[in-house]
Order: sequence, then structure tokens, then C-alpha cells
Amino acid sequence: MNSPLVDARVVLGVTGSIACYKAADLASKLTQAGALVDVILSHGASNFVTPLTFRSLTHRPVVTDLFDADSEQAVNHVAMAHDADVVLVAPATAHVIARLAHGFADDALTTTALASAAPLVVAPAMDGYMFDNPATQENLETLRRRGATIIGPESGHLASGLSGMGRMSEPAHIVDSLKAVLGRRGDMAGRAIVVSAGGTQEPIDPVRVITNRSSGKMGYAIAEAARDRGASVTLVTAPTSLPDPVGVELRRVATVAEMREAVLEACTGADAVIMAAAVSDYRPAEVASQKIKKGESGEDGLVLQLVKNDDFFLEVPAGVLRVGFAAESEDLVANARGKLESKGLALIAANDITQEDSGFNVDTNRVVIIGRDGTEDALPLLTKYQVGHRLLDRVMEALAAGRVS
Repeated sequence: MNSPLVDARVVLGVTGSIACYKAADLASKLTQAGALVDVILSHGASNFVTPLTFRSLTHRPVVTDLFDADSEQAVNHVAMAHDADVVLVAPATAHVIARLAHGFADDALTTTALASAAPLVVAPAMDGYMFDNPATQENLETLRRRGATIIGPESGHLASGLSGMGRMSEPAHIVDSLKAVLGRRGDMAGRAIVVSAGGTQEPIDPVRVITNRSSGKMGYAIAEAARDRGASVTLVTAPTSLPDPVGVELRRVATVAEMREAVLEACTGADAVIMAAAVSDYRPAEVASQKIKKGESGEDGLVLQLVKNDDFFLEVPAGVLRVGFAAESEDLVANARGKLESKGLALIAANDITQEDSGFNVDTNRVVIIGRDGTEDALPLLTKYQVGHRLLDRVMEALAAGRVS
């Protein structure tokens, strides 16, 4: 399954803010993601960037004037509004937010927005005092009540030289937000999915931990894929260096005990849980209250006594479809089948961590999806996002058939 942006018709309204330079990057990213981007450039925005900039990035005509007799798109703005899958205004100035909130239709952008039944997404960009002004806040609240999605703004250095709330969100964040908005129509709409990610950490002392090589990339990719198909996603994550995924409920944990509590709590009312986290099998029997010094370890070095962590997968409530991962270095399928049976899973995804392109800290994976029903699906090398979608295809098949274990 593709990203919801592929072949999506995006009307991008660009208004008069210095953040127009980000809009150019945004138009480029949307086009690279497969979207058909129709840009409407306001008169104010034309003072910052030219139509040629966006025409070069999107390879499509740019609308600048509702009454431009030479512009076919301007004349057919109603058709463009009707064909849109989403109307995105980025950057959105305080002025255009006010006009959208009060239903003005006095230029190409506001007329198109008013004529479209597509979701409206607004990314504000303005001075901090303007954003905090009660009038702006009331206008944004009006748009929210009507179903609009407001992205940002962020806090930081502003064009005025001041610092505060008013920076337009970064293009990558807006792209992910659009995926979440468009994904509401997906095949997983109404489903609740729990995903775990990252490598848990078991403390030795206040400084040191026992952990593993998991980067969390596979779990994050599954969470994003489920979000893009309309699911309500809870991501329980051990520490990672990855950016927070947009449109996903994030619960941060460190130890196995914390992950157990968070996962089991999130599974209440969930349809499926996908355990992509690398959960520590062992923990130190005792945790030192102070940092262990080299001189305290003795001539033979530091000796740790480890005890087993309980496998909480079997505690997942009945009726929740359980999916696991098996990162193996030998006997891939045999070991994965053993875990499938012992943990009572409906599905397990097995990958050989000795392969450079499907191990830790890479963006690709090559997995074998094994089902409780005896099926075995060896996938080619794919991005982890694509693997997430293939795994979710099997999850949806199992849910439809009522095979939760």
C-alpha cells in the first residue's frame, strides 16, 4: 500500500509571510511524495517568491489572480476546489486566518477554500504577539470547530528579531500531518493499534544500563504506516534518537517493567498489538544506588548477576491480536516459529540481523511473515515503512477472519 499522498490532489495556498521560503520546500517535498500540487499564490506572497519558483517545483500552473483571464486554473477555481483531496494553507498569516474564519471569498485562495468540501489544514506563521492576540486565537478556534486541522506554529526565533510562538512548522512535519489527515479515509479507520519500539534499558547503576542495538526504526515505521491508514495509534517507545511521529500517541518508557505497564494499559480496547521493540531478556539482580567505581570492581573486573525478565506478551488481554518480531542470527524460520507458538501470536515477522541491509540502524528490512495458520510470506528488501504496510495487510486479514491468536 502506498502513502496516502500518492496521487493526492493538494491545493497549497501560500500567503504573504517570510516563511514563504519554507513553502517552496514544502511544495517540493509534497511533489516528491507523489502528490499533485496546485499552488495558489496570494498577492502578498508574490512579494516574497515568484510563481516560477512553484511552477518549477510542482511542474503545474500556479494561480495568482482569481480574475486572470489568461489563467485557465483561475477561471476553473471551483473545479479545482471540488477535485481537491485537501486544502493546505502554509504559511497562513493572521490576515488570511481571519478571512478564512469569517468566510470571505475575495481572492483565489479564500474562494477555493470556501468552495471545497476537502479537509482544511492551516499552518500559521506570524509574529508572536499577533499569534497570541485574542482575535487570532478566536479565529483559529473557529476554524477548529469547523473541522480544520491547525499545525503549529512552533516557538523560536522570528523575523522580527524576537523569540516566541509563531514560526511555521517545518515542511517535513507538515507533510506527515497531511498523511495523517488523508489517512482518515484508510482501511484501518476506527481501529486501535498499539506498537512498541526501541531497545529497553535495564539500569546497572545511575550511569550505566544494559540495552541492545535496536534503533526503534521498525516500530516507528509501523506506527506511521498504521496512522496513514486511519488507525488510532499508541506508540510505546524505549529511548531512541528518532523524531516524534506526527499524529501518534507517544508513551515513553525505559525498562521492561515500564514497557509492560504502558503496553498492557494501551491494549485496553485495542484491536492489535505489534511488539517491534527489542525487550531485554535479562536485568541486573541488584541496581547500585551510586555509580560503581573502577576500584570497587576488584582485580577480576565487574561481575553482574542477571535475572530473567518476565515475558508479558502472554498478559495481553484476550481478543487483542498479537504480533511479534523475531530478530535472529541463525535458523531464522525455525526460531521464529518457536516464538510464534510459545507466545501465542497470530503473526510473527522474522528478520536476519546478520544482513547489513536488514539489521539494526538501517531504513530497510527483509522479513518473513509467518502466520498461525501456517502461511509463510518471504518479503523482498523493502523500506521499513513498506514492511509496516505489508505486515498491516496481514493484520487486517487476521482481524477480518477473527484470528486473534
